[in-house]
Amino acid sequence: MNNIFNELNARGLIKDFSSEEEVRNLLASKQTIYCGFDPSAKSMHIGNFVMISLLMRLQQAGHKVIAVVGGATGMVGDPSGKSKERNLLDKDTLYANTEAIRSQLERFIDLTDPEKGIIVNNYDWLGKLNYLEALRDYGRYFSINMMLAKDSVQSRMTNGISYTEFSYMILQSIDFLHIHQTYGCNIQVGGSDQWGNLVSGLDLIRRIEGPESAAGVMTCHLVTKSDGSKFGKSEDGALFLDSELTSPYQLYQYFINTSDEDAVHYLKVFTFLPLEEIENINRLHQENLGARYAQKILALEIVKIIHGLNEAESAKRMSEVLFSGAVHELSAKEIRELFGEHLVEVHEVMPLVDVLLLTGAAKSKREAREFIQGNSILVNGEKATDLEMLISADDALHERYTVLRRGKKNYYLIEHK
Repeated sequence: MNNIFNELNARGLIKDFSSEEEVRNLLASKQTIYCGFDPSAKSMHIGNFVMISLLMRLQQAGHKVIAVVGGATGMVGDPSGKSKERNLLDKDTLYANTEAIRSQLERFIDLTDPEKGIIVNNYDWLGKLNYLEALRDYGRYFSINMMLAKDSVQSRMTNGISYTEFSYMILQSIDFLHIHQTYGCNIQVGGSDQWGNLVSGLDLIRRIEGPESAAGVMTCHLVTKSDGSKFGKSEDGALFLDSELTSPYQLYQYFINTSDEDAVHYLKVFTFLPLEEIENINRLHQENLGARYAQKILALEIVKIIHGLNEAESAKRMSEVLFSGAVHELSAKEIRELFGEHLVEVHEVMPLVDVLLLTGAAKSKREAREFIQGNSILVNGEKATDLEMLISADDALHERYTVLRRGKKNYYLIEHK
């Protein structure tokens, strides 16, 4: 059994332990470890991937992992990190989100053997509880004074918190007790914003089973940028794990543009490269910061883990083409994603001068001719210097697209209809 405790610390993943010594001792032998995932959206985002990757690391070290999708707790809403009450989801939306989150988790957790990993829905046990049973069997173990002291509640006292969200802590605690009793799970992990909920679950186990119960909790740091700003937000919003919401290329671009200070830290947090290899990457990176060596490896590795090698190589190729101009190397799908924002449909053969006007690459025919004569225009990666040049489907890439480039960074896309 590989005791992964030291590696998790070396990667800067672990923030708090219920007892560092107890968790270290537990991890010295095979354990069952669980983490909960909130189905409040139809896709998880890159911040959630920290916890997914933690389960993957624990599983690779020989432990059994349980991913719990909150089909029941999602009906209540977790107040942690929220400044105001959530809008409660209807049952159909919540069910669809729960299934989507389950499908995403199945991509990362090894489910080939139940002794390696399973995914469960907490609605399967919390949904059977009636109100009187919950109050009698569990509510009596929770002190109101203790609950009011939790950060997730304290932060909401000014704006107010409903009894519904106030009760979330009890439901998550019941989760830990149920999974502990049903699956022999002794460790719960979560983000640092979940500390109060995790400790409450541990306390419930010890109140019911006795203070000597072998159980513990640990939390991961919430990932931030080196300047303290929020991590995982692009110009288009959150970086989702669903490729329909955040494409592999968009994910690649986010990480290749991270700062030098963040790149090596993210290599430790998000990738599975050995720490020794990461140190070597850092050394080479520091020797030539302008080459962005660490960022290139980081971006490729993250997209490869989340979307697979083919998508990672595609994202890398797309990124490189923006600098090289070799658009003929791209697939039709890659062309559409890279340049589709500036797409114009053309239904006939047109002079290049007119096409530059149509796409907005030039403001007038005079300016269009000046760009052509000044060697500023490329058509499908080739310099265009002929003022009489015609743009037609006959010369289109993939018999469909013509890519125009003005200068170094301005791209325009023609789709031949």
